[in-house]
Amino acid sequence: MTGTLLPIPRAQRATPFRVLPGFRLTLGFTLFYLCLIVLIPLSALFLKTFTLSWSEFTQTVFSQRVLAAFRLTFGAALIAAAINTVFGGIVAWTLVRYRLPGKKLIDAMVDLPFALPTAVAGIALTALYAPNGAIGHGLHALGIKAAFTPTGIVIALVFIGLPFVVRTVQPVLEEHEPEIEEASASLGASRLQTFIRVIFPSLLPALITGFALAFARAAGEYGSVIFIAGNMPMVSEIVPLLIVTKLEQYDYAGATAIATVMLCASFALLLAINLLQAWARRRAQPLRS
Repeated sequence: MTGTLLPIPRAQRATPFRVLPGFRLTLGFTLFYLCLIVLIPLSALFLKTFTLSWSEFTQTVFSQRVLAAFRLTFGAALIAAAINTVFGGIVAWTLVRYRLPGKKLIDAMVDLPFALPTAVAGIALTALYAPNGAIGHGLHALGIKAAFTPTGIVIALVFIGLPFVVRTVQPVLEEHEPEIEEASASLGASRLQTFIRVIFPSLLPALITGFALAFARAAGEYGSVIFIAGNMPMVSEIVPLLIVTKLEQYDYAGATAIATVMLCASFALLLAINLLQAWARRRAQPLRS
């Protein structure tokens, strides 16, 4: 036995075996990549904004036209995300719990807004909801104008945000065991009680995540909205379009100022939603156990 090297048991190794390189190299690559892709462009945005004085910044950001665009953008995004949370959850439930004819086709159609160019989606929605369109003609007869109004913006944002909710809730429903619902029913709970006390707590984190993703996507949407919005200042002008208008007027500092406010507002809202999601997970964990 002398002179032979015995392999060290895996349990006695000081550090576990890793296929990828060490922590320092992977951490350095991660930070470099994030700085190159995320932090440097955002830093350039802030630096360009700092070329404005405080009075010029406030005059640009708090003008009536910009405030109206902010209210419309975030308000429409909030309404669209709320609609998608409700109906996206219903679509996910239907795809998971029921056998439907053409189910795979319906499931593939959910991802269509992901692959469809936003300009194509905007043109299709405008042709559909215009006063002479297939749906818009009927709505116009009822006195409802969808296209070229804030209502059209909400319709476009609902279209592009639905997959985020469905694809977030669907895996959670697939992992949810129907036996738990059967046990709840055997204990005398009604369908409503089973949904509120058993199903909904487990779905709440996924619903909040889907809401956050749909809201973030809707707040920055541009291509599908400009065709159906009408783009009237103070009425149907969204913030991304206003930024593009500033750039076309060579007002780069004003465009970056508006973009900076939108970035900070989006980050604050997403942070609040993430905190709410963490609270929902902590609240739902005792209910599962």
